[in-house]
Amino acid sequence: MLDVAHCVCKDARVNWDDLQIVLALARAGSLSGAAKALRVTHTTVGRRLRQLEEGLGVRLFDQTPDGFVATAAGQDMRAVAEAVEGQVLALEGRVQGRDVRLQGPLRVSTMDLLARRYVGQLQGFLTRYPGVALTLTTTDDEVSLTRRHADVALRLTNSPPPYAIGRRVDEVAFAAYGRRDLVAAHGGPDAPWAALPWLSWDERGPAAQWLDGWLAQNAPGARVALRIDLNSAGIVHAVQAGLGVHFLPLHEGDAQPDLVRVGRVLDEFTRGVWLLTLDELRHTPRVRAFMDHMAETIAAETP
Repeated sequence: MLDVAHCVCKDARVNWDDLQIVLALARAGSLSGAAKALRVTHTTVGRRLRQLEEGLGVRLFDQTPDGFVATAAGQDMRAVAEAVEGQVLALEGRVQGRDVRLQGPLRVSTMDLLARRYVGQLQGFLTRYPGVALTLTTTDDEVSLTRRHADVALRLTNSPPPYAIGRRVDEVAFAAYGRRDLVAAHGGPDAPWAALPWLSWDERGPAAQWLDGWLAQNAPGARVALRIDLNSAGIVHAVQAGLGVHFLPLHEGDAQPDLVRVGRVLDEFTRGVWLLTLDELRHTPRVRAFMDHMAETIAAETP
């Protein structure tokens, strides 16, 4: 395996910047994807890769129709890069964990449906702790706390990752909803699910495969009126526009007078709301302040 501390080939020394290039390209499989992860241009990634390969005298990636694929040397370097990354991030976490100031940056990742649900709590945190520079990212994709995509994650899950610590602060239940006039035109709230036009996800993604399977089992013959990208805000707008029915959280669907619930509450879809962080960050004052504030204010407003 490559010795990252002492690797010198043709007068080229491998450093952490080189390893980051290899790691980003191996994960993304493309120059543009690696560039996005590193926040540089794709030409910069390509140039630095060429310089590294020329300096080492070895090819690290093969460019194929499916993207960049690591060679044996590239896989070796990726393994070293991941080990070094883990050590660097662990060190950063330990250093941040010793930060006693209730100020500075704090990155929180959540889903847009939770950001909408808890906007009041988030606003209250900003008012209560003006010294904390909060960055909020919303995505339906999983984020990596260990790779520092966020300091705290506010997620919907019944199985939080084993490497994270945190607390369950709420739960969200779901049912199918449609615009009142659309549902009335197809038999009303007691109509079978199969009688209604549905919204589904882009059929190229795994979410669509799951939902199409659910419809085949629970609403055989149901028509999919529209497919949309995996984005819960987009689905909410499509339901509000009367384009079809889809699952919405009860707190959102019941609060909108133009929408009506169709059928039963889907208890099997109920998910816990978890505040998660890493063990090495949990004593950082701004992380602890955010988690305590959110837990307290959510509990105060939850029946």
